[in-house]
Amino acid sequence: MRKIVLTGAGGRLGSYLREPLTKMADLLVSSDILDTIGKLYPGEAYQKADLANLEEITDLLKDADMVVHFGAIGDEAPFEEIFQSNVYGAYTVWEAARRNGLRRVVYASSIHAVGMYPRNETMTTDLPHKPDTFYGLAKCFAEDLASLYWDKFQLESVCMRIFSCAKVTDARALGSWLSYDDLIQLVTRAVDTPTTGYSIVYGISNNDRAPVDNSGANFLGYRPKDNAEQFAAEILRKESIQDLNNPRHLYHGGAFAAITPGESGLAHMDIVKDAKKVE
Repeated sequence: MRKIVLTGAGGRLGSYLREPLTKMADLLVSSDILDTIGKLYPGEAYQKADLANLEEITDLLKDADMVVHFGAIGDEAPFEEIFQSNVYGAYTVWEAARRNGLRRVVYASSIHAVGMYPRNETMTTDLPHKPDTFYGLAKCFAEDLASLYWDKFQLESVCMRIFSCAKVTDARALGSWLSYDDLIQLVTRAVDTPTTGYSIVYGISNNDRAPVDNSGANFLGYRPKDNAEQFAAEILRKESIQDLNNPRHLYHGGAFAAITPGESGLAHMDIVKDAKKVE
């Protein structure tokens, strides 16, 4: 490919995708609202752009083949903030992709689009939406937007419902963990699969306790390698007995299922800030 654009390149997950994506195109243009993301990889350029500005995003995607969209607020927040960045920001990406004739949007959706399903229920790729927050609701909007742009304009999309892409720190993550290596494989398959149409796939590792059935997306060739069971003994030794009256322990959305909409979900989680640095 000539050019791939990565939004949200300044974020933790984006930091792990930058180098692999430089190997998939002549040019990777990384983007965020930051003035700089520091040192760049060979084959990478940086362009600041605001997802809430359609003209800036249209210019960002000029001459691109695909966009890997990881930008926007990565937590629950007041609806006005979620709307601007995650809802309208999704529209600008798909509309700019259409205007520029891109082939595909690879989208960081989330388990929170279906976070209010019980944890003892296996998640399939054809489940109706059941969001747990405004953040999850925005993911539902973007998935439906992707479906619309495929049906109307044949703009392909792969919507990756990412679970827990961070170090394993609690019992829920024994099932929901997505390792960084498996994240890279998932995005790579979403980019290099010849034909995807409109697709949904769960971003989760090969965990013994994984609560998903990804068979509906087998054609993508995503075959995760890592397994959170390696952490089980240590995690379960220190984990307290779970309160089944707490929605956090009952639903796939975890902490996001328990909070009041508009309040931070990450504030109730132990996320290790281990972004990758350019050597």
